Amino acid sequence: MEGNEVEAIAIKATNLTKKFNGLVAVDNVTLSISKGELFGLLGPNGAGKTTLIAMLSTMLRPTSGTAELYGYFIEKDPVKVRRSIGVVFQDTTLDERLTGRENLELHGRLYGMDRQTRQRRIKELLELVELDDRADEIVKTYSGGMMRRLEIARGLIHRPKILFLDEPTLGLDPQTRNHIWDYIKKLNAEEDVTMVLTTHYMEEADNLCERIAIIDKGKIVSMGSPAELKSELGGDIITLTAASEDVASGLADLIDYCKTLPQVSSVSKDGLTVMITATEGEKAIPELLGMISKKSDFKIESVSLRKPTLDDVFLYHTGRKMRSNGMDDMQRLRYMMRTRKR
Repeated sequence: MEGNEVEAIAIKATNLTKKFNGLVAVDNVTLSISKGELFGLLGPNGAGKTTLIAMLSTMLRPTSGTAELYGYFIEKDPVKVRRSIGVVFQDTTLDERLTGRENLELHGRLYGMDRQTRQRRIKELLELVELDDRADEIVKTYSGGMMRRLEIARGLIHRPKILFLDEPTLGLDPQTRNHIWDYIKKLNAEEDVTMVLTTHYMEEADNLCERIAIIDKGKIVSMGSPAELKSELGGDIITLTAASEDVASGLADLIDYCKTLPQVSSVSKDGLTVMITATEGEKAIPELLGMISKKSDFKIESVSLRKPTLDDVFLYHTGRKMRSNGMDDMQRLRYMMRTRKR
């Protein structure tokens, strides 16, 4: 890698692995994230997203592998790494007995900011996340969206080079979630900060992130821009749903016929539904319906044509739809902390 390419890298992880009592939470992850990039880690609960963030932010030591953030290694230079990053945790960590301003003041002091710098920074952040009119109210009176905006502001108090956002809209209603997306985009642009967010919301990753790493069972199964990931499927998605369960032979014939069409790249079946990926879906549908019309015992309840989604990409790489993989990352971290105390 040439010098200017190295200088453009904010985060570089190499073979990063974490095991908890033999359980592999993060499995040999290697990735590079560019300076100023808004990068997403997408996967179900328990996929390893939070554990990966915990290692990159020096809260957990890796079992093997390493990572460097702006040239600082997570094991050799943990203090320098921590001064370079901000973290917005999945669980709320605000002091609800204090005002919004007092929460920011407290963290500014913890980072050793002088009074003048601290007050100037608090003022600009409160304006940036549009909380300046509620800054002197007790946090306990804030809505969930307001608390999340305050936590994001707190993560930026010391002007970090990297901000980690762990499930930033978890538990928020759709309207508030959309507002948080707007704030994240605005902050990424105006604060000149590299952002890494974890999410299990497909639309969140698609809407926000320049690039996405899809994580499943601790491994990165695919990585690229949303458009690049969806293009892996090779075209449109056609979904046909049979009207009755008594059509097993008809579905089998349909799947066999689909495989003979040159524009079809993949076919999968889930119960009464057949999902077909085709390069020109609008041309394939008439051919499919023509074949079906010749079979009197086989009736279709619905046919749909759409562009691929990240959900389809996850299904393509893992063979299943996104779902929870048992113990989520936060539960795993808490379990690890309990076992360390014994």
